[in-house]
Amino acid sequence: VVSTQSTGDQDMQGAERSHSYNFDLAVLGGGSGGLACAKQAAKEGAKVVVFDYVKPTPQATTWGLGGTCLNVGCIPKKLMHTASIYGELTEDALQYGWDITKNSHDWNKMVEKIQNHIKGQNWSIRVDLREKNVTYYNEYASFVDKHTVKSVNKRGAERTVTADKFVLAMGGRPNYPDVPGAQDYAITSDDIFSLKQHPGKTLCVGASYISLECAGFLNGIGVDTTVLVRSILLRGFDTDCAEKIGAYMEACGVKFIRPGVPTKIERIKEPTDNSPQELKVYFSVNGEERSEIFNTVLFAIGRKPLTEKINPDAIGLKYDPNGKIPVDEGERTNVDNVYAIGDVLNAPELTPLAIQSGRLLAKRLYAGSKILTDYTNVPTTVFTPLEYGSVGLSEEAAISKYGEDNIEVYHTKHTPTEQVIREASALDGHNYAKLVVNKADNERVVGLHYLGPNAGEITGGFGLGLIMGATKTDFDRLVGIHPTSSEVFTTMNITKRSGNSIDVEDC
Repeated sequence: VVSTQSTGDQDMQGAERSHSYNFDLAVLGGGSGGLACAKQAAKEGAKVVVFDYVKPTPQATTWGLGGTCLNVGCIPKKLMHTASIYGELTEDALQYGWDITKNSHDWNKMVEKIQNHIKGQNWSIRVDLREKNVTYYNEYASFVDKHTVKSVNKRGAERTVTADKFVLAMGGRPNYPDVPGAQDYAITSDDIFSLKQHPGKTLCVGASYISLECAGFLNGIGVDTTVLVRSILLRGFDTDCAEKIGAYMEACGVKFIRPGVPTKIERIKEPTDNSPQELKVYFSVNGEERSEIFNTVLFAIGRKPLTEKINPDAIGLKYDPNGKIPVDEGERTNVDNVYAIGDVLNAPELTPLAIQSGRLLAKRLYAGSKILTDYTNVPTTVFTPLEYGSVGLSEEAAISKYGEDNIEVYHTKHTPTEQVIREASALDGHNYAKLVVNKADNERVVGLHYLGPNAGEITGGFGLGLIMGATKTDFDRLVGIHPTSSEVFTTMNITKRSGNSIDVEDC
């Protein structure tokens, strides 16, 4: 998603050096955005260095180059989600005539395969940086002054490096609550994807997309899973869709405790080679104290950027109490030679967005480009058991922005063709789609939401329409592909305002 506005006084004079620093550009953080920026800058002729170092989690988990997405985020999450889908499809295959004996799931085999893939990618990234003439230091860097950082490696050896410009792309790490026993015994998404022992009965704390995704794939592979929710599901997403996801997960067998917050965790049984640990979790539900035994507790209650870890005060860097860094339209911070991209910004925390902003920033700095990143209408997908794809505004946000009288919501239920011959169950009737339109602007579509299979593929395609200002009439003019789930967006004719039923489906 790009904008062609001017970048003001931002330096766009190419990579010709007019300084005596060690590097033209130093990137702090070797995740998707930082690596994309570093490689693009090097392609444009800049001399670039990348610093990346992963401090172990409280449970001593660490990983290689590539950032959250590759190591402990999007990639292993999607693979474990896929593992759970295969289990569901095995059940459906019986209705299609397959004679299948469903075996138990092998956690260790899945983890081994996923980690082997990740380690291969870690190595490929290092080779790619070398081939593109990007210097890489597996060291933790922090500022000394606006042109100097001091870095430290795992052996404690220090290095001082200077650079003309800096890009902050450190990303963030999961939060732990101030609860006794949390950091001693619980894990986060930084640990789950490489867990060496089957998690056993698991409590996922939080209603974030990370919590629900983890709960979903764990339940899907046969893990006894409970979600402890403080208030609402998927804060910031469309409320209607979020609640439908919760209902579907309950139909799948995921248990929810809401509203509730944990108050203490105790280990009552040590893990052995043959049996998992047992944790007694105390939590408050509407003021009533309860407790339950779990083998694994996973906290997914939010993330915090690593801004405070790079000694920002040494350069007078401004940042919010939550660690987010304010920037101008060209990603420049209040320090004139320091830029920031990715999860450290007050922007959607999405890998493709970080990659695009990193590349475009490098082109502006070293290739004379004027193209800015557009942070609106960015498609995203939540990989819960009922996948959720969205682009644009939620229904609530649209009403808040344009006024309730100006918003019309078209919606429908749908049954994917591949599901029509499976046996009836509580999993039926949850697939849903809606278009949020601004009546005052020729029914321009300002929000698109989809619940069902292949949500990422469907939403990513329609995202282009929203970027180009598509109206409801444009969607009506589009001829859908039959029989697919995506075609429901071309045939919607029932509005929420009408109160008419959406339960009746055509062929």
